[in-house]
Amino acid sequence: MLVDMPLDRLRAYRPDRDEPSDFDAFWDATLTQARAAATEPAFARLDSELVTVDVFDVTFSGYAGQPVKGWLLIPRHLDGPLPCVIDHIGYNGGRSLPHDWLAWSAAGYANLVMDVRGQGSKSGLVGATADPDPVGAPQVGGFLTRGITDPATYYYRRLYTDAVRAVDVTRAHPGIDPQRVFVAGGSQGGGVALAVAGLEPGLAGVMINVPFLCHIRRATEITDASPYSEITSYLQTHRADVEQVFHTLSYFDGVNLAARASAPALFSVGLMDATSPPSTVFAAYNHYGAQDKEMVVWAYSGHEGGQAQQRAEMYRFARER
Repeated sequence: MLVDMPLDRLRAYRPDRDEPSDFDAFWDATLTQARAAATEPAFARLDSELVTVDVFDVTFSGYAGQPVKGWLLIPRHLDGPLPCVIDHIGYNGGRSLPHDWLAWSAAGYANLVMDVRGQGSKSGLVGATADPDPVGAPQVGGFLTRGITDPATYYYRRLYTDAVRAVDVTRAHPGIDPQRVFVAGGSQGGGVALAVAGLEPGLAGVMINVPFLCHIRRATEITDASPYSEITSYLQTHRADVEQVFHTLSYFDGVNLAARASAPALFSVGLMDATSPPSTVFAAYNHYGAQDKEMVVWAYSGHEGGQAQQRAEMYRFARER
C-alpha cells in the first residue's frame, strides 16, 4: 500500500532545511585531512577466471588515511581511457566477489566497487574493510547510531569521506577518463552517492536509487522500518540526546548535501517504500542543486525499486552523458 503522501504532493514537497552554520567548514576540513593523509592506491590484478574483464583488488586511503578495499573491473575488449561508474553498496552489504558486479562492464564502463567499512556480514555480501571506531560509545546494533552524539565521531563521516576519496582515486587511474566518472547506488548506497554529489564537483552524473539517509528526522517520525528504527530505539533509551542526535545527523542528511550538488542526476523512488519513505526521497530531489535531474517513479514498488527496469534507466542516463 502507499506509505506516504499522494504523488502530486510529493512532487511539490520541498521542506525547509535544518543546516548547521559550519556545515561547509566541517566537510572542507574533513576532506582536506583525508587527502593529506592519503598514500598511493594499490591495484593488484586478480586471477578471477572472468574472460570479459580485468579485475583488480583495490586498496586506497579513505577517512584519516585508513585503508578501504574495493574491486576495479575494466572491460578487456575496449581501449581506454574509459568512463567509470563507482558503485556504492546498501546497508550491511560488502564488496562481495567480482562476478557479482558485471553489469557496468558489460555495458562498456569501468566499474569501481567500493567496500563499506565495518559492514559486509549479511546476505552473503562479504566485506573486507575495517572501521576503526574512535570512541566506542553506546549504540544500537548496526551502524546508524555509531558515534551519533558528535559529528566528528559519527560513522557516516568516515563512510562519506571514503566515498569522496574513491572519486579521487578513480580519476587518477590511467585507464579511466577523469571527465566521465559517475557515482551510483541504492538505499544506503543511494544516500552515499548523493553525499558524494554534494561534496565533490565535476562528476559526469549521479544515479541515486531509493536513497536512505535523507530528511532523516521525518523518516524517524513516519516509519518504524529498519534501519531508521535504530535511531528511534537509541532515543527511546537516551532520551536527553534527541536534539544533539539530530544536530549530528544534519551534517549527513541528503537534503542538505543535495542542495550543494551540481552533477546531472537520476533519482528513483518506490511509492510503497517504508524503508526510504517517498517524501524523504522527494525532499532530497526537490532540493537537488542541478537543473539536469529526473525522477523515475515506481508506483507499486517498495524498497526494491525498479530493479532490472531501473538498471535500464541507468544505462540510458549514463549513455546520454
